[in-house]
Amino acid sequence: MSVPRTWMLFCAGLCLCFSGCQSETAETEQQAKESAAIEPSDTGIRPEFVDLWPEQKSEFVYRNGRDAKELAILETLGGGTAVFDYDRDGELDLFYTGGGTFEEQATHGYPSILLRQEGEWKFRDRTGQAGMELAAFYSNGCSAGDYDNDGFQDLIVTGYGGSIFWRNMGDGTFEETSVEAGLRDCFWGSSAGWGDLNGDGLLDLYLAQYADWSFENHPECQLTPGVPDVCSPHSFKGVRDLVFYNRGDGTFYDASDEAGLVPEGKGLGVIMADLDNDSDLDVYVCNDAVENFLYLNDGRGKLEEVGIINGAAVDDRATPNGSMGVDILDYNLDGLPDLWVANYEKEAFALYRNDGEAQFLHISNDTGVTSIGSLFVGFGTVCADFDLDGDEDVFVVNGHVAYYSLNSPFRQKPLYLENRGGRFAQIQYDESSYLGQSHTGRGLALADFNDDGKLDLAVSNFSDPPAILRNTTQAEGNWIFVRLIGIRSNRDAVGARLVLHTSLGDKVRQVKGGGSYLSSGDLRVHWGLSEGVTVDGLTVYWPSGIQQEVKSLQLNATNLLEEPVSIGAGLSSGSP
Repeated sequence: MSVPRTWMLFCAGLCLCFSGCQSETAETEQQAKESAAIEPSDTGIRPEFVDLWPEQKSEFVYRNGRDAKELAILETLGGGTAVFDYDRDGELDLFYTGGGTFEEQATHGYPSILLRQEGEWKFRDRTGQAGMELAAFYSNGCSAGDYDNDGFQDLIVTGYGGSIFWRNMGDGTFEETSVEAGLRDCFWGSSAGWGDLNGDGLLDLYLAQYADWSFENHPECQLTPGVPDVCSPHSFKGVRDLVFYNRGDGTFYDASDEAGLVPEGKGLGVIMADLDNDSDLDVYVCNDAVENFLYLNDGRGKLEEVGIINGAAVDDRATPNGSMGVDILDYNLDGLPDLWVANYEKEAFALYRNDGEAQFLHISNDTGVTSIGSLFVGFGTVCADFDLDGDEDVFVVNGHVAYYSLNSPFRQKPLYLENRGGRFAQIQYDESSYLGQSHTGRGLALADFNDDGKLDLAVSNFSDPPAILRNTTQAEGNWIFVRLIGIRSNRDAVGARLVLHTSLGDKVRQVKGGGSYLSSGDLRVHWGLSEGVTVDGLTVYWPSGIQQEVKSLQLNATNLLEEPVSIGAGLSSGSP
C-alpha cells in the first residue's frame, strides 16, 4: 500500500520543524523576519512618518520609577496618551500620563502633561493653566469622553491605587471630581473605554484592571537565570474589571455585578464596538496570559462573556496570550468588524476574523501576520488607512517588559503592516526614520493634527521622549472625514456604525470606545479613497436606533453630521 504524497509532505514538515525549531535563536529569527519583509507597498507608495516631538522643546518624559530599583511589575505597563480638542478651538490637543515612582514602601505619582495645539505643529504646555497638576497616583492610562453631553470632552486618568477624573469646565480648565463622581475606588486601572452600554444616551465607563501586586505581594524574580528582574504576570492573580454606569447627574455607580462582569482577568486593553451588528455596544478585553474576554450586550447593559465559545479568547493553539493592544478593522472588506490584538514575544499577533454574529476565527497564519516573527512585545496599536488606498493597515509600537531578556531587545522598532488584499506584509524602514529606530513603546493614539486627511499618530514611550508622528506619505488618493454629533445618542456617538457607499463597494467604520493601549484617539471617522473611486452616499446607524441616509459628502474635508431628533424624510428606524 503506497503512502499518500500529502502525508509524506506532512511528515517531512514535522521533521524539519523538530530539527530546526529547537535550535532557532533570536538572531536567526530576526534575519528571517527581515528577509521576508517586503520593502515598498503594493501601490508603490511607502507610508512615511516624521517625529515632530523634538520641535516642541519639551523635557517631559514618562517615568516608571526604575531608578528606585524595586523591580516591580507596576513598572512595566508604561503610560498612555489622549487626543482630543479640549477647548474646542478646532485644533486637536494632547495629554500624556506622567507615571510614578517608589519610596518607603509606597508609590508616588509624577505629573501628567496637557499640550494645547496652537497651529503649525506647535504644542504648548497648558497643564498649569488648565488646573491639571494633581498627581495623586502612579498613573498609567487615559481616555477622553463627553460624559455629560455638554460638548466638551472630559478625561479619566487610570493608575495604581485610584483614578483621577477631570471634568472639562468648558473654559480651558478642568475640575478634579473623582470622589464626587464615584470614580476613585479602583485598585489598579489600566485601559479605560467610554461607551453607552445600557442605551440611555449617556457614556458609561469600562475600566480594565490588572493584577494584585502590592508591596505585601512583591516576590523576587529572575526571568534570565542569575539576573534579578521584574516578575511575569504568572506570579500574580488578576483583578476584576469595573463598569461604572452614568446616572446623568454628574455621578456614576459601580455596575460591575449588574452588568455581569466575570472575575480575575488581567486587563490591559479594552475596546467597545458593535461586534455582532445588533446595534448595541459590545466589549472586548485583552488580558495578560489568561483568556481574553468577549462581552456581548443584550442592549440593556447586561453583558454575557462568550470569549471561548466565540473563538476570541485564545490563539489557534487554544493558548492564552499576553495580550496588550487592541483595535477593530474590516481587513477583508466584508462589512464585519474583525479583531486585531498585539501580543507578547514568542506569540503571534492575533487577527481574529469575524464570520458573523461575533463568531471569530484566529487567522494570523493565513494572512501573513506571523511572517513578522515572534520577537516583538506589542502594546499600542491602531488600524487605519494611512496611505489612502482604500483598506486599513496596522501600526504597532513595541518594547519589552523585562529589563534583561535573552529573547528580544528591551527597545524595539515600531511595526507597519500593509494590507494587500487581505494579507499583511511588514514594511521595513532604515535608521533615518522613526520607524527604523528602537523605542520603549507603550501608548498610541490616532489623529489628524493638521487636517490634511493623512492620519498622524501620538506615541507614549517610557524613559524615552514621546513622539508626534506626522504622516508625510505621498498618497494620491482622496479622503473623507465624518464627525458625528449625537442628540438622542451620546454626544460622542460612540457605538455608531457608518457605511460609506462607493463605486468599489461599501466600506464600514465605527465610532469606537477605548482601543489601542492606555490611550484614546480622534473620534472622527476616516476613509481613504484610491484614485478614481467615487462616493455614492453614506448610511449612519446611530446608537439610538435612528438610521440616517446622507446623499452627498464633501471629499477631502471633515463632514459634520448631527443626529436627527425625529424620524423624517430620508430617515428610518431599526437595525441595519
